[in-house]
Amino acid sequence: MPATPARPSVHPGNEASPLASVEHLPLLQSLRTTLANIDFEHEGDVETIRNSAVDDWLKQTTIRKLQERHRNRRMPCVAQLERLQERAA
Repeated sequence: MPATPARPSVHPGNEASPLASVEHLPLLQSLRTTLANIDFEHEGDVETIRNSAVDDWLKQTTIRKLQERHRNRRMPCVAQLERLQERAA
């Protein structure tokens, strides 16, 4: 008789089942999309500043502010993504 593949337990306290991972997939995809959009917008903003005609010191100051804003915007999404990945592990 062929061996049956082992199935993860779905009892409380055990690791998440594949079903639980599938249930979180839309949120996971949404978070990844949000992060990609935040990164894309940041890269565009930085490129705009780099190509501007303002003094270099002002460019650097503005880019530092943009980097801080970028980190602050990403933090909540990254934290939520990490929590979802921990649940799925």
